[in-house]
Amino acid sequence: MSMFPTKILLATDGSEEATLAAKTAAGIAARTGSELHVITVGPKYSYYEVPDYPAHFEEVLETQKRETREMLDEQVRKIEESGGTVKEAHLSMGERPDRAIVDLGEKLGVGLIVVGSRGLGPLKRTLMGSVSSSVVRHAHGPVLVVRDGEREVDHLPGKILLALDGSEEASSAAQTAVELAERMDSELHVVHVGEVTPVYHPERHGYLARYEELQEEAQRILDVQVDKVKSAGGTVARAPLRMGRPDEEIVVLGEEIGAGLIITGSRGLRGIKRALMGSVSDSVVHHSPSPVLVVRTGR
Repeated sequence: MSMFPTKILLATDGSEEATLAAKTAAGIAARTGSELHVITVGPKYSYYEVPDYPAHFEEVLETQKRETREMLDEQVRKIEESGGTVKEAHLSMGERPDRAIVDLGEKLGVGLIVVGSRGLGPLKRTLMGSVSSSVVRHAHGPVLVVRDGEREVDHLPGKILLALDGSEEASSAAQTAVELAERMDSELHVVHVGEVTPVYHPERHGYLARYEELQEEAQRILDVQVDKVKSAGGTVARAPLRMGRPDEEIVVLGEEIGAGLIITGSRGLRGIKRALMGSVSDSVVHHSPSPVLVVRTGR
């Protein structure tokens, strides 16, 4: 089943990261014939944070709502001036931003949520911000995280790196990658990373990596995944096998090939059924300098 055209929800707060995310979301919407919605969430004030409460409480709230609306309108204006089209702009006040974004995505039935990675927080670090982190963890569908200083998906043709592990989530990620690569005229690279897990060898009283066996098994998984991508209509430019820690190898390979986008599933083969995304995709989103699209299946 095709992912596009769909409804795309862009979450913006006026930050530099959000501006990059807006360009990316508008570019994807234009190239895939999708509907673009935009949401901005205003802060929630407690009464003890407002000076001279209760005299100025309503006044402060109205001022904050007006300023948030102006920010939202400015983002919409920038998108439309660059040639994009916004179907509807949504203003939310007094809610937790992550919850408001996920809830609106559910209400609209969006097929993709696009967020910036840090927002306006003062802490400059390699980790993504708490809002985008929570959206990726709790959204029921694909989430694209865009970070400061990276190539935007709208600037493709470029290279898409698809990280696969043979799981159900990876299969959904593969379908999405094939369609995006076709619509954006991008090179599709596929990678599988074999984990080198030490195994206890009683005769030698120690641990052995069984590297060759693990490498053969990893190559088999990669070959099967590449065949599935090709049967879905995708053209694979390159399918390297990497051995090591999956999150590290995916990020490093993405930098080596100059990937403009990394696509991965959300949980992988782990058996734990939970609302949190898997440790590999979590780490890739945190550390990749490229945009990362995390694809989830179902609820």
